[in-house]
Amino acid sequence: MNLLDHFNYYVVITLMMVGFYIIMARNNLVKKVIGLNIFQAAVILMYVTMGRVHDGTAPILADGPDVVYSNPLPQVLMLTAIVVGVATTALGLALVVRIQENYGTIEEDEIRALEDAS
Repeated sequence: MNLLDHFNYYVVITLMMVGFYIIMARNNLVKKVIGLNIFQAAVILMYVTMGRVHDGTAPILADGPDVVYSNPLPQVLMLTAIVVGVATTALGLALVVRIQENYGTIEEDEIRALEDAS
């Protein structure tokens, strides 16, 4: 077993941990939205990678009984996930704008201090 055989899984794990770290460690709300997008990209990459069939072809009927077809369902589901991710990002950034308008900051610790003071 070669280390490069599973390179895509190492990339997925690295992206997941980077996104999770950004979500947990940063106080800036925009950076948290970016971390969420990085984590989502890792999940999409994982599903597309796992859905790959070695030597598989498109699911179009071909001649011969020994043809291996790839399942298009993981790719279709991830296209839907990309659309949902874009909508989630837009909603998250709209909420950040409203928070900025109400509190004058997008830093989480400053917002909590303002909430505790009032």
